[in-house]
Amino acid sequence: MSLISLIIALLLEQWRPLAERKYLASPAARFADFLLHHFNAGERAHGMIAWALGVVPATLLAIGAHYLLYHLSWLLALAFNVLILYMTMGFRQVGHYFTDIHWALKSGDLDQARALLGQWRGASCARLSLEEVVRLSIEEALVASYRHVFAVVFWFVVLPGPSGAILYRLSAFLQRRWADGGDAGLAAFGSFAAQVFRLLDWVPARLTGIAFAVVGDFEDAAYCWRMQAAKWPDPSLGVVLASGAGAMGVRLGMPFLSELSPVDRPELGLGDAADVGFLDSTIGLVWRALVVILFILLLLAIARALS
Repeated sequence: MSLISLIIALLLEQWRPLAERKYLASPAARFADFLLHHFNAGERAHGMIAWALGVVPATLLAIGAHYLLYHLSWLLALAFNVLILYMTMGFRQVGHYFTDIHWALKSGDLDQARALLGQWRGASCARLSLEEVVRLSIEEALVASYRHVFAVVFWFVVLPGPSGAILYRLSAFLQRRWADGGDAGLAAFGSFAAQVFRLLDWVPARLTGIAFAVVGDFEDAAYCWRMQAAKWPDPSLGVVLASGAGAMGVRLGMPFLSELSPVDRPELGLGDAADVGFLDSTIGLVWRALVVILFILLLLAIARALS
């Protein structure tokens, strides 16, 4: 059922992506802020309680609903799985920025591409060169595909029903919402959410890196993963970006000049400087990796059925 649910959800998302998510994000943001307001006393223990209240009930409810619906009809359980996946998974929910940037650059409209990238990143990109726009667009696309597809798929498969998808998306949301931003009290409160999310990211990031290596240049991907990933601020995303860059033979990372000051970042990848052609390579890499993962799930389903 997991494989069928994934395929249906992916097809639905490609056919009619859920473009407007404010009706989902706004209530979640209000609930996260409610927990923050009522539980934040500058202690890690309070953050643990708030995280548990924000994530555990929804995860358990998803498990209970799945088994109840399965008891009534497996079709109802399948529909429930697809619905949750449709709301929590999908590269196209953020990938429209990537597509629009791609078209703008192909049309020679660098200013439009800069503006779109700035909206995607939430920071001005008006001073970026063509190479920097391409490089950052590839990075955002690889991260988005990991966060919204590969990691969700992993936890959906591992945990019963759609509970894994809910666990990962809620954990990601709370970690981002409670990021400290330089506030010492919020740093202590949000530290547990950040630690849990790092743990949830550890395995799927490495499986995504393996998938990128398998469908791309395996040797370069493995080398970049081994030598460069740990230098990235978020080591799990470092694995995804370094292996993806190595698999495509493109150089990512590296410093760039923001609107206010230079941003110092380590270099990722090997080979050529990023140009518009690598945007097509990024799309191909992501889809090939997804097909490999779905094929593995198919083999596992067949083996289970025959055992």
